[in-house]
Amino acid sequence: MSSMKSSIICACFLVFFTATSVVVNGKYHSNTHIIDAPTTMNKTHLHFFFHDTLSGDNPSAVLVAKPNGTVVEEGNVLPFGAVYVFDDPLTEGPTLNSKVIGNARGLYTSTSRGSDLTLLFSGDFEFTSGEFNGSSISVFSRDPLVVEKEVAVVGGRGKFRMAKGFILLNAIFFNVTNGDAILECDVTIFH
Repeated sequence: MSSMKSSIICACFLVFFTATSVVVNGKYHSNTHIIDAPTTMNKTHLHFFFHDTLSGDNPSAVLVAKPNGTVVEEGNVLPFGAVYVFDDPLTEGPTLNSKVIGNARGLYTSTSRGSDLTLLFSGDFEFTSGEFNGSSISVFSRDPLVVEKEVAVVGGRGKFRMAKGFILLNAIFFNVTNGDAILECDVTIFH
């Protein structure tokens, strides 16, 4: 009987050891650490306008790479594979002579080959005046070329450190020939 008990204990130990070995030696393993983090988050709403100008003598967005081996139709400012960088003003109102409150800097790439024109948008919206002077929100998102759309806020700096949220964009002006656009930005940020 004692030999049987020893065998059962040995078998249980072997099963336990094997089960724990699988977890430790598995392909995925993560340690959980407790960190001190705020228990509450702030919610901030912002409203401003984004001016993206590709035309004229002083454009705020420029083509830096165009597709190789792709036929680009005249007047198509966003052929598949085109990459633009931008340094666009952010203003309180819809006109360029409105008070400038910051700038948006980054890049966008045309990522669709079909009729559903889509960009991949990556940018930093920095505020240079007011309560959020020196702070910014980071945007990285799929950007379908439609009048009304939503892009993701994935981070930020300063008062918006660790921000998450979204921007509802409304194209209040878009020139299909030269690509110039004015976007109304309705921002909701949790930080």
